[in-house]
Amino acid sequence: MESVASTQPGNDAIERIIGISPWAEQVRRSIELVAVHQSSVLILGPSGTGKELIARAIHSCSLRSKKAFIPVDCAVTTGTLFASHMFGHVKGSFTGATSSTLGCFRAAEAGTIFLDEIGEMELELQAKLLRVLQQRVVVPVGSHQEIPVDVRVLAATNRDLASEVQYGRFREDLFYRLNVVAIRTIPLRERIEDVPVLAARYLAELSARHGMQMCTLSTAAVDVLQQYSWPGNVRELENVLERAVMFTSGDEIDPDALSGLMVSGGPGESPAEGSLAQMTLATTRGIVSPTPLPGVYRVEPKMTSGLAEAPATTGGQATAAESGAGESWPTLADVERLHLERTLTATLQNKSLAAKMLGIDRSVLRRKLQRYGLEEPDAATD
Repeated sequence: MESVASTQPGNDAIERIIGISPWAEQVRRSIELVAVHQSSVLILGPSGTGKELIARAIHSCSLRSKKAFIPVDCAVTTGTLFASHMFGHVKGSFTGATSSTLGCFRAAEAGTIFLDEIGEMELELQAKLLRVLQQRVVVPVGSHQEIPVDVRVLAATNRDLASEVQYGRFREDLFYRLNVVAIRTIPLRERIEDVPVLAARYLAELSARHGMQMCTLSTAAVDVLQQYSWPGNVRELENVLERAVMFTSGDEIDPDALSGLMVSGGPGESPAEGSLAQMTLATTRGIVSPTPLPGVYRVEPKMTSGLAEAPATTGGQATAAESGAGESWPTLADVERLHLERTLTATLQNKSLAAKMLGIDRSVLRRKLQRYGLEEPDAATD
């Protein structure tokens, strides 16, 4: 029986597959079953669902765990650089080859190579990869000597490789060589019960690894996260939480800190419906223009006629009477209200971010909003 120390890395890797859903439990069990064998594994599923995390867990639980895990992004390893990157080259084999290199396969000797986005690989390169998988040898660029390699191959893709084979975009023989065992990931919207667990883990990591303040989610914020469709899956959840921590003034994230960070709107709304509802609200307050953040828009408030600029007089002075018989001079309260409206619309009602932009505490902002009647009718009170 293996000691606890020897199995600890594998246990840690499996524990990183976070979730209480049936899918998460099944995947953790599948990793334990396939890790002890040497067969190739094909991990299928949408982008941002943790395919590389699964691959690393398989490696960590295997007998190869003490050797290298080499990830390769097949989407960027293209053209003439492919052979050199994957199989190495000898010194002087081409211009600029001032020394010999091992290549990814030889660097992963006795370990694991992870071919990410395998569905993006060009057909010509697929043929070269197939020969290596069949013969278990590599030939460095500039050499004719075959070098044996002992490497376990894990691959991942967000494409339907069976359909790609049917349309002639992926080699059938390579597909069957890789698809000895298949593990499928699912979109986050299909395991929504995992969202609170994933969120809690990532918030703890933000604090421990990146020095950000430790935040928790309010019950209302958890509800908002679980009602969202998460088109970007776990990766989008991580990005939203990181921005929410930056926009939160206290140690608890509430729905205000999430507004504008996700595409969808209120409970029961689809992403498209939620986005339309936000845009409708925004356009009633001003002129909408896009920002670099997907789904986030800037709103320039419309100036009311009562706050129009008063004409200047000699010496730069103006009185209410001189500003026009039909217009009244704006009071300080008028100006403050306008600035509050401008800040709220610019942040799409994100009160935590608005308070930071204004340099005041969020409780002070809420009192001002209530004073001017700008608090949303269903907003929570402090």
